[in-house]
Amino acid sequence: MTESKIYKDWELLSKRCEEVRAQGGKVVFTNGVFDLMHPGHLDSLRRAKAEGDFLVVALNSDESVRRLKGEGRPILPLDQRYRLMAALEDVGAVASFEEDTPLKIILAVRPDVLVKGGHYQVHEIVGHEFVLACGGRVLSLPLVDGYSTTSLIAEIRRRFP
Repeated sequence: MTESKIYKDWELLSKRCEEVRAQGGKVVFTNGVFDLMHPGHLDSLRRAKAEGDFLVVALNSDESVRRLKGEGRPILPLDQRYRLMAALEDVGAVASFEEDTPLKIILAVRPDVLVKGGHYQVHEIVGHEFVLACGGRVLSLPLVDGYSTTSLIAEIRRRFP
């Protein structure tokens, strides 16, 4: 079941999203690294899914993560992050992108709702102009206090030097 949620071909993903819309559903899109899953991620994904019918999660490729976060990241390689994300009930599809931003995949998916975590304002969310111009919504959901991958990594390093 989880393997069927993994889309390495954006054209197939785009067709799947069109099927959802043809049946009256709304496609929700979010993206991120998701290299150490924590309760904050799960909460954000649950709230994103609640905004529509089919949640697409785009993961930064390993190379993209290294450019954005530095050496030593991601903690888990893309294939493992694919499998973990696809195993979540709220997630309808998982894809990845090589670029530093998800703009190209957003253009391919054409989401009805674009969601990011609350550390972004709507006007800072990549793809907001496109989604709004297409009549969609863009949301910045509040983060759950006390959870971040960076702090989790720091805590692990503190406990296990």
